[in-house]
Amino acid sequence: MADMGKSVAEFEDLLPVMAENLGGEGLMRELRNGFELLMDKEKGVITVESLKRNAALLGLQDLTHDELVSMVEEGDTDGDGALSEMEFFVLMFRLSPGLMEESQFFLEEILQQELKSAGFC
Repeated sequence: MADMGKSVAEFEDLLPVMAENLGGEGLMRELRNGFELLMDKEKGVITVESLKRNAALLGLQDLTHDELVSMVEEGDTDGDGALSEMEFFVLMFRLSPGLMEESQFFLEEILQQELKSAGFC
């Protein structure tokens, strides 16, 4: 579990840099690529099983099944046992407090664009 904390900390350090270098659209494109890499291709969501299959890509191959379940549960806001693309995006932003503190406006703008493109606004 200590390795997971290290991996998350490294991610937290990189997300604000990615946002600054890529801009809003570029950051969302990279997050979408990450989601697609981890998702179950048939279901279109990240499941514990798809995360387990792809954990080595994140350097998380040593995590236990329970730790992977906890990771999915952390972002699963609708309780379906999986992460939709939006749940994944929100989780990634939540895991980066530096980005959240520095760019609340940036997050609101991106989420508004995503909601519009998904037909919610």
